[in-house]
Amino acid sequence: MISMRQLFLQNVAQTSDFPLMIEVEKAEGIYMYGTKGERYLDLISGIGVSNVGHRHPKVLKAIHEQLDKYMHLMVYGEFVQAPQAQLAQAITSTLPERLNNVYLLNSGAEAVEGALKLAKRYTGRTELISCRNAYHGSTQGALSVNGSESFKNAFRPLLPDVRHVRYNHLPDLEDITHRTAAVIIETVQGEAGVRVATDNYLQHLRQRCTEVGALLILDEIQSGFGRTGTFWAFEQFGIEPDILLCAKGMGGGMPIGAFIAPQEVMAAFKTDPILGHCTTFGGHPVSCAASLATLQTIQEENLLAGVQPKADLFKELLVHPRIKEIRNCGLMMAAEFESFEVLKAVIDRAILNGVLTDWFLFCDNSMRIAPPLVITEEQIREACAIILRSIEEVQ
Repeated sequence: MISMRQLFLQNVAQTSDFPLMIEVEKAEGIYMYGTKGERYLDLISGIGVSNVGHRHPKVLKAIHEQLDKYMHLMVYGEFVQAPQAQLAQAITSTLPERLNNVYLLNSGAEAVEGALKLAKRYTGRTELISCRNAYHGSTQGALSVNGSESFKNAFRPLLPDVRHVRYNHLPDLEDITHRTAAVIIETVQGEAGVRVATDNYLQHLRQRCTEVGALLILDEIQSGFGRTGTFWAFEQFGIEPDILLCAKGMGGGMPIGAFIAPQEVMAAFKTDPILGHCTTFGGHPVSCAASLATLQTIQEENLLAGVQPKADLFKELLVHPRIKEIRNCGLMMAAEFESFEVLKAVIDRAILNGVLTDWFLFCDNSMRIAPPLVITEEQIREACAIILRSIEEVQ
């Protein structure tokens, strides 16, 4: 009889020649369980998705309750659907007053695509600026504003009129001009290996965008929904975006994304032409119910308060000559090793020892650490002990 692994390789489209090939039967809290009794402590949350852990009871309850009412009814923006309206209101309640309009979609890449369209439509300009080593997704527009040529070159031509600046480099802000429709930037760079803005860089960026009338799009697809210790990472930098992107951690494990803007900006999609941005499944009621439950769980369980102490514990415990540096913003963390070869051996051994971690697309000598926010002190100690043991075993 053909195995599930064979079916996976035969019929599921592959993204590399070396998938992890872990077969998961069940997931609960911060753990995944294999078909042969294996247990994996999940230190990456499905790449920043499971902020409240796998199958949180409140999320499951919300999903079940919504399934008993209805699922898809109509394309986005036509029917009044309570899960969409309640989620949009809850999200805007966490934000500055002017960010009061939420466009709900299926993923982070879709949020990027919608935001880029909105910026060009609202400003009447065409130039888009992003950062080197930025990651915003793999669809056509999102790939165009990614900052790594090695990931883009095979798919050119992409969107025209895209420029790149260096993250955290103030002189490059002069490249933002009256031709610029928008600057799209990760509040904390993720796939670059967790790079945090310094020297009031984001404040200077905000000022420059305001001076020339360019919109500032903050990509918080990885950093939003509590990952950094505040609900939104931008709260730590004294700025406000014109458009905000979120996805990943907002769904509690369900597919959902959004871009958020002032109502007068979002109104650009309503006319000339009507239906300027459309989606069939965006704002799916089951995903919205799960997202609302996730947001409420983060607030009601006061998960934000535990983020920094937990990050500090990781930094206290992960001390080893092979670990050159640990960078973080809350529980968005990167542990740097001397090379990809060293790191990959540690990752593979850690998986065999029961801890799931990973590396970054544009920083392949750094280990990704982004556990569910519900991880406990005991579980952090367990994870760090396994990582340190794995380092020793591959030396």
